[in-house]
Amino acid sequence: MGAAYFYHLTTQPLERVLPMLLGKAREVGWRIEVRGVDGARMQALDAALWLGPEEGFLPHGLDGGPHDADQPVLLTMGEGAANAPTCVMSVDGAAVSPEEVQAMERVCVIFDGHDGAALQQARDQWKALTQAGCPAQYWSQESGRWEMKAEAGG
Repeated sequence: MGAAYFYHLTTQPLERVLPMLLGKAREVGWRIEVRGVDGARMQALDAALWLGPEEGFLPHGLDGGPHDADQPVLLTMGEGAANAPTCVMSVDGAAVSPEEVQAMERVCVIFDGHDGAALQQARDQWKALTQAGCPAQYWSQESGRWEMKAEAGG
């Protein structure tokens, strides 16, 4: 069974944090679905990933291409990514289920700490997942570096 990790962005935008998280996930060999809710936003993330990170290229694709199943990182707007992910990274409030947490190595919920609606949605997701018995960790970057602030057992 996997776990849900919640990443509360307060000092860096998603465009800076996502490549770091994707790089860490790729280091352990995971295939990743980055799940969003807005097509234009996913296209912008795709473009940002093509530009960096400085330390190396992150192979990825935007859902709907001819090679989706081969992509180690696939940006989507729905469940059931063609690349058979072992990790889902939810951005902008994209839904994740307790069943997904249980089936994946990791589910990451990444949310903007300066957006009240995003904060509330992350709280609701935390409550739903932990009440369903999913292990979860809450990470914040308030101090300027990532620190685990809360943990719920499975």
